[in-house]
Amino acid sequence: MTQARPLIALYPGSFDPVTLGHEDIARRTLRVVDQLVVGIAETSSQAKTPAFSVEERLELLREVFRDEPRIECEAFSGLLVDYARQKGAGLVVRGLRAVSDFEYEFQMAQMNRELSPGLEFVFLTPDAHLSFLSASIVKEVARLGGDVSSFVSAPVLRRLKERFR
Repeated sequence: MTQARPLIALYPGSFDPVTLGHEDIARRTLRVVDQLVVGIAETSSQAKTPAFSVEERLELLREVFRDEPRIECEAFSGLLVDYARQKGAGLVVRGLRAVSDFEYEFQMAQMNRELSPGLEFVFLTPDAHLSFLSASIVKEVARLGGDVSSFVSAPVLRRLKERFR
């Protein structure tokens, strides 16, 4: 009798900071996979000014998901497809908040499938009450002194307050 190989998914992003929307996508992904690798891309395809270093974001992700042994958090650099292959991931998960996200994500998925034809891409939408949420908006509201407590978990809120005090 042969045993099936576990299904591993990769959820890549900048996670600057990790929001409840990110958490929702990650936890819901576990409904269909055995293991999830949350990968912080050290090199982003979009120019952004980070609020937190890669190491700080990694600490936050590990704290946020410390209750879930099937989630592994790491940083990676280079091509997504190479990292997915290295981790044994057969599936890449990306979140879509609005139609405006689709065009970019579709282009990236198509390019990555050309580079690695066996890799599958799945798009999930966050829970409706989180669908407008982006890390960039959360970061900006926090920077300006606004209340972001309903958009991030307690450890992230604490770090945002420290950062933008």
